[in-house]
Order: sequence, then C-alpha cells, then structure tokens
Amino acid sequence: MIYKNKSKHKMKQAGYLLKLGVLLLVTGCSTSTPSKWENINEKGAFLVYRRQSLIGKETYSITSTKDSIIVKSLQGENERGRITGVEAELHLDINLNPSSYRNRRITKNDTIVNLEVKKTADGISVWEKNRDFVKKENRDFFPVHSNIPAGVEMMLYQYYFKQGGTGSIPTLPRGEITMNFIQKDTVQIKGEKVPLKRYVVEGINWGGRTIWVDEVNNLVALVKANTQIREYIKEGYEEAKPFFVQGNVEEEMAALSKFTKDLKGTQAKVKAFVGGNIVDGLSNTAKEDMTLIITDGTISKIGKRSEVEIPEGAEVIDVKGKILIPGLWDMHAHSNQVDWAPAYLAGGVTTIRDNGNELEFATSFRDAIAKEGAIGPDILLAGMTDGAGIQGNGVVRARTVEEAKKVADLYFSNGYKQIKIYSSVSSELTKVLAEEGHKRGMSITGHVPKEIGNARGAIDAGMDMLSHRSRILTVLFPGKTVKELGSYYINENDISQKQIDEAIAYLLKHKTVLDPTIALDVARAMTKGSVLEAIEPFSDRIAYELFEGKRFRTGLSAKRAETAKADYIKAMGILGQFYKAGVPIVAGTDNIVPVFGLYLELETYQKYGGMTPLEAIKTATIVPATAMGLGDKTGTLEIGKEGDIAILDKNPLLDISNIRTVSAVVTNGNYYKSNPLWKAADFKPAE
Repeated sequence: MIYKNKSKHKMKQAGYLLKLGVLLLVTGCSTSTPSKWENINEKGAFLVYRRQSLIGKETYSITSTKDSIIVKSLQGENERGRITGVEAELHLDINLNPSSYRNRRITKNDTIVNLEVKKTADGISVWEKNRDFVKKENRDFFPVHSNIPAGVEMMLYQYYFKQGGTGSIPTLPRGEITMNFIQKDTVQIKGEKVPLKRYVVEGINWGGRTIWVDEVNNLVALVKANTQIREYIKEGYEEAKPFFVQGNVEEEMAALSKFTKDLKGTQAKVKAFVGGNIVDGLSNTAKEDMTLIITDGTISKIGKRSEVEIPEGAEVIDVKGKILIPGLWDMHAHSNQVDWAPAYLAGGVTTIRDNGNELEFATSFRDAIAKEGAIGPDILLAGMTDGAGIQGNGVVRARTVEEAKKVADLYFSNGYKQIKIYSSVSSELTKVLAEEGHKRGMSITGHVPKEIGNARGAIDAGMDMLSHRSRILTVLFPGKTVKELGSYYINENDISQKQIDEAIAYLLKHKTVLDPTIALDVARAMTKGSVLEAIEPFSDRIAYELFEGKRFRTGLSAKRAETAKADYIKAMGILGQFYKAGVPIVAGTDNIVPVFGLYLELETYQKYGGMTPLEAIKTATIVPATAMGLGDKTGTLEIGKEGDIAILDKNPLLDISNIRTVSAVVTNGNYYKSNPLWKAADFKPAE
C-alpha cells in the first residue's frame, strides 16, 4: 500500500532526510519522565548503530494533554550508502492504552506503510506490509514489530510496567512480549555514575534483546539482533556503548547456558547407533542395517549390525529405518544470536562458518561451544573488514596499510580462520589484507570489492574464496565490472562454452572456492505478496518474530520475477558445470531462514545445476570441510572422524528434498532429537 505524500513540508522533510541520512532536529534530551502523563512536552534522540558503526539517528517527541498522549518518531539512516527514513506515530490514552499506530518508510517521493494498527468501533484493524489482509478483533494489545522505533519501544515498556511489570502482554500483529529483570548496572557518563536496570525482552525480535532503562523506566539503550546486530543508544549515553555491547554478550551467553542445561542432558561417552542405513558422503549407495559407534566424540567403529560388537556400557540407540549422513555445513552464516544454536542442530547442521559478525559476540559464541561444551554447531569465524567511506560496513575498517595489518592481527589473535573482505575495500588494500592474512595462515574470503569489480581481479589480488553468484560469475567476462554488466547479465548475454571452459581453467588454476548463496536469489525472485513456503516447504513454522523479514517477502512484479528466475536458473547451470569440472562449491545461506535456506540451496543445486543428490550433499559436507582445512577430521562418516551426524527419516540419495526429514543430530558425539520449528523449546534433549 503506497500513500502519495503531497505535503510540501513532508516532501522537504523526506528530501532532507535522504540527503543527509540522519536527522538533526533534536532540541534536547530529558533524563526522566514525569510521574504523571499529563501535559508532557518532551523531545529526545537515539543514535543508531549497525555492528557498532554509527549509521543514523532517531528523534522522538512525546506530547500529552489531560486525555491523550502522542508519540512521534523520525529515523534517518545511511546504511552502506542506502539512505532511508522511517516515520512513526503512536496515540495512547492517558493510561497508556494504545488507540492507533502507524509506521511508514520514507522514500524520495512517497511513503510506504509498514504497519498500521488502530481501534475502530467494531474492534482493532491491522494492516501489514506485504500482507493483503485486514483483521479485526477486540482485545488488549500493544503494536509491536521487529523494527519498532526506540521512541515507541520506550512507551511499550512504560505500558508493560503500568500493567504490573510481570508476565506477558499481547501484541499485534502477532505474539506477546515478556520482560525479565536481570540486574542493576552502573555506567560512567561524563565522569558521573549513572544507575540503570538491565532487562532481557523476548517477543520483539527472534530471541532476546537486552535493554537498559533508567530509574523511572525510560529506555536508555538496547541491543537487538535478527539478521544483524544493532545498537540503539539514547543521545548522551554513547560513551557507554562498549558496556552495552558486552552486556548483551553476557545475556546471550546466559541464554545459551540455559539452552544447554535444558537440552543437553547427561551424554554417554560411548554411543552405538544400531540398525540404520549409512550414507557416508563418499559412496552413491546407502549401506544398509549398519552399526556406528562413537567413542568420546569420535567415530570408532562402522560395520554391519551383525558383525559389530557393542562395547559394554555403551548407550544403544535404535536407528532402524533411519538414514545417517555426515553433519551438514552452512558456509555463509550470520548467527547473530544464540537461538541459532539449537535451530541449526535441529536441522542437522553441525558446523557453520560465521561470515561477518561483531567480534565480542562471535568469539564468545564460538568459545562457549568449543571450550565449555555449550549446545550448538562448531563455529568457524571469518572476520569482516571494509574500507573507507559511508558505504563501509561495520566498525572494523582497513583504510590504510597500517590499518590492514592491524585487522589481520586482530582476527588472527582471536582465532579467526579467515578475513572477510567487504565491498568498499580498495584494490591496493585487498592485496595487503591477503598478504597479511596468508602470512598468519588465514585464508581470504568475501565480496568482490567494488573498486576491483570483477572476480578475476579479486582472485589476482589474493582472495581464496568468493561469495554470491552475481559477483562470482563476472569471471566469465574478463575486464568488465559488475556495474557495467548490470543486474541480470547472465540472462541478458550469450555465454559461449569457450567462456565457461576458460573460466573453469582459471578457477582451477587458482584453487578458488565458490560460495554462490543461490537460494538467496531464489527467494529474492519471488513475486510480490508471496510467502516463503511457496519455495521452501514448512518455513511457515519459523518463530513468529521472523515472519516480517523472512516469511513475508516484498517480492517483485511478475515480469521482473520471471527475468530474475531465468537469470538464476541459467547461472546455476553454469555453476553446475564448474562443480563437475572440479571447482569447489560450498553451500551457504546468508540468512534467508535458519536451516531451511540450506535445504533450498541444496535442492537448487540439483534442480538447476544438474548435480546428483550425492554431489549436492558434498557441497554441505566434505567440500567445505576440505576448503577449511578440516577434511581429515570431519565431512564424511569414517572411522577416526568427528561424530557429526544428521539422522534422516528418508534417503536423500533417492531425492535430495529428503534432506528435510532430519529427526535427530549428533554433534561431537552428543545426541539430540530434532523438531525444526525454530523455537528452542521445540528442540528436544535425547531420551
């Protein structure tokens, strides 16, 4: 639904926003809210950070009479050069009960409504972007969505405390929220100690967000994550950002500890999986009626059930009728909250490469699993860095040779396996990062930098792995940049077999590993108004907090969707030729939906890339394991390798879509049952 914005004032406001990317309209920031809600006239601002890099500002105002309260918010962002704005308005009565809410995105000429909720004579009307429906009902509510502005969120908490400050409160369009008091904190602001209260709030984004309120319950800071970590900090408190970042890490690790306590249980040192069929990841046949024994996390025996002696004291697990395959890998993960841990395992994923995250969270998450035995997949880290300018991503930058060397030291000293180069790194510094990373034994992955523009240039500069098929396939057009080629250059160009063969020879010569994230293209090519289960069955099961950004797709027009689909189908056919010629291709999702995106990736490899089911499975098992230098330890089911196993109900060698039938998983020898509904409570400990 698009509303034409004909007001000259609004147009001027939107233009100002789009020009600057931030709003400088704040006149002050009150430090407390009056005890009564009558006759308020307050203004304030929150600074907006993405991966700790300042990208914008939200200004808000709260005004009231003796009968009603109006909260207005205006947020401007310049996020990697994408300048956007969001305007929101919330109306409440003097008892903080909402009567209407509208949130809309500001563009150059129009405004696009994200969410509109209002009380009417016959109930509550709800309109949501990308959802062609209006529902009406009568109940208490507060309007909440994953991108709720901080100024409105502040009133949500005031409403919560007024309702008693315990239990849960219902929200619209869906769900409920709860607040869990954690502790009292003190931060240093301009040399003075300021007392705050820390809470973890659940029900807004997937997992918990950590928030801090002052002594009269005004919101001061929040750290949230769905597909990325963001920090919102009230202006005047920004010097405490490191404290807020670390506080969120502490709460995430506490949640992971609880998952582990609730789900892991007591694990036997020796486990015998008896009577199942084994797809070892090497052979194109399933070995039937087998026994596989894991001792201290390592596969110690594999053989016919009738021939393998089960050690005394072993835990015997009947897997008759089940299929055991190597644990799956996701090579393009962005696991920004610990809820990913049980979700990945529930879907049979036992190893991920986290492809760009906040260092404090990523290292703590990895170490909790690797060193403390927390529940979750093994995590390999690729540390992201970007270059100078407003289009840069994150707080870790390589703008000079000296900074590039410091980046390499930073990630090496924290145990990272790779440096991930992002789009704004210069050609010169790409070479420096590659040299410095290689000196330290790290490989180089990431995007083709814009200044280089072509996959061959990035590889020549020292990159070992490349992400995203639209950048990867520029290898077919030496000397041309992504910008010159255009959006759908694969579909729009005649590509000869000679071009493909020359590209294959080049990639093989340089031993380049490719991470196409083709399922992301499949999702992005959906028509307007579609929901994700149209291409990935059962994705309607995801946690409701993910519905907005994951299940409900903005989509394309029918004509453009057809072009986009033709482009990725043709591209996948070329990538299939690359793979069959020996070019390593690894499966990765880039955050479509936890795990479901990986199933879609593998299915697309078979459907449009001409891969056999075994070849598709290898892109998520032995190929990534080998690419990361771990092929001798994991990636296949062989004696002496780690006990990482996905247990399926159906044989994926008969149909790769059977990969979706995961019923249990073994990671490092720990056994769990699965129920992939993407709530931690739905992931069951072994019985």
